[in-house]
Amino acid sequence: MTLTGHSLIAGQPTAGEGKTTFGFNPATNQALEPTYTLLTEEQLRAATAAAAEAFPSFSTLDPETHASLLEAIADNIEAIGDELIVRAGQETGLPAARLQGERARTTGQLRLFATVVRQGDFRGVRIDPAIPERAPLPRADIRQRQIPLGPVAVFGASNFPLAFSTAGGDTASALAAGCPVVFKAHNAHPGTSELVGQAITKAVKDNGLHPGVFSLIYGPGASIGQALVADPAIKAVGFTGSQAAGVALMRTAAGRPEPIPVYAEMSSLNPVFVFEGALKGDIDALAQQYVTAVTGSSGQLCTSPGLLFAPEGELGDKLAAAVGRAVSASAGQTMLTEGIARSWNTGAENLSSADGVQVIGQGTPGPTENAPAPTIFGTGVTEFTSNRVLHEEIFGAASLVIRYTSVEDLLQAATRIEGQLTASLQLTEEDYPTAARLLPVLEQKVGRIIVNGWPTGVEVGHAMVHGGPFPATSDSRTTSVGTLAINRFLRPVAYQNLPQELLPEALQDANPWHLNRRIDGEVVAAAEKAEVSA
Repeated sequence: MTLTGHSLIAGQPTAGEGKTTFGFNPATNQALEPTYTLLTEEQLRAATAAAAEAFPSFSTLDPETHASLLEAIADNIEAIGDELIVRAGQETGLPAARLQGERARTTGQLRLFATVVRQGDFRGVRIDPAIPERAPLPRADIRQRQIPLGPVAVFGASNFPLAFSTAGGDTASALAAGCPVVFKAHNAHPGTSELVGQAITKAVKDNGLHPGVFSLIYGPGASIGQALVADPAIKAVGFTGSQAAGVALMRTAAGRPEPIPVYAEMSSLNPVFVFEGALKGDIDALAQQYVTAVTGSSGQLCTSPGLLFAPEGELGDKLAAAVGRAVSASAGQTMLTEGIARSWNTGAENLSSADGVQVIGQGTPGPTENAPAPTIFGTGVTEFTSNRVLHEEIFGAASLVIRYTSVEDLLQAATRIEGQLTASLQLTEEDYPTAARLLPVLEQKVGRIIVNGWPTGVEVGHAMVHGGPFPATSDSRTTSVGTLAINRFLRPVAYQNLPQELLPEALQDANPWHLNRRIDGEVVAAAEKAEVSA
């Protein structure tokens, strides 16, 4: 496929009239062709206007056409072949195997949402039939369904150029909900974004849909990104990135004449709690698993464990020593951008200079300029609870081991932790009573609790929650991974006493879309016959 260096507005390559930018290879800091032109705010409005024009037809698609679009996008992404993996590798420094897995996750979640669209439970159909003879007052016929919010602005993430980018989870769930998407490409991987954007544009065209269903735009985040969120045509936002950028978008969205929801996934330390019983097994294996979770993908994962709580005493000392040996044998990997590597260095310097913090172990720098040495730090629970610097995320291969002396110490530390995506517990059966005391605290702090596993590796399915209290996300009631992510872009509407001819298909007695529905409080499967009218 040919890279143009242009935005794709409603299916049309559009040269930006603003400044220009390049993708950069973080392994060499060399610019990559082509030059990408950036849109002006006036040009941006063409994309949002097209999305608004596309919304009436796209939001009312029949399930089969709707699902076919998502499947076509997945097919088109796979059809790009190795070109996509090569370009993504050049722009991010990520190895081919990681990117191939990420591509599979991207296409897999698109196909998963296609099954959700066909099955239709997300439409949330509820029917309370009329009861005209009810005393003292009759009951009206009331029917409810979930409808799409409207055009959605989606921002690409730096650390997942495929799975959290152009056709990633936010785009897939918004499109599955029936919302057109205006996608703001991350300027760190513009070529990867364009290749996938072309695949989406082709799927929209081949399915005969309004071209405004999808637009891909390039522009500076501080101006175009803010203008996109402020645009009155946009009705919701999906974002993955830094806390500072996410909060800035939240403020813009809240300050509009019509405030809109921002679903931002921002920062997380993903604490790991190690109990005594877990240290009576293979300590070296446990330490290696921890270091692998910290250093995988150069630590540039939103679920990388940034904190590990370990008990004081002989067993805890053995774990700390094993962690030091494991990380000392590791080497740095090229980080996504020069700026991210620079931020990692600053964060590591701040942590190392904090009172009561020591270096447990450090690896060796990698072969490129942007590949700092993985580092594990150590401190005590008192220092952790009293120093906010120790609670700050370092995005990359760094983590902090915190030694605790009692269950009360652990509970107090857990209550001081901000909202997180995950918490992991390493334990055996003898630790269950202690863990039972900790769980109620963690339920208020995280979106996913893991036992005898590690947080890196997020399964895309029906039960997954990839979210959590602020600042992990902007809305703790939602997830950005899994089929429940579609709910972010829907809202309920009730229809009272509408004749059958005016009801949407999902609510008609004939049930032409063959949906499961809740009728008078009882779930009625699509295959069952149900008398709707009283």
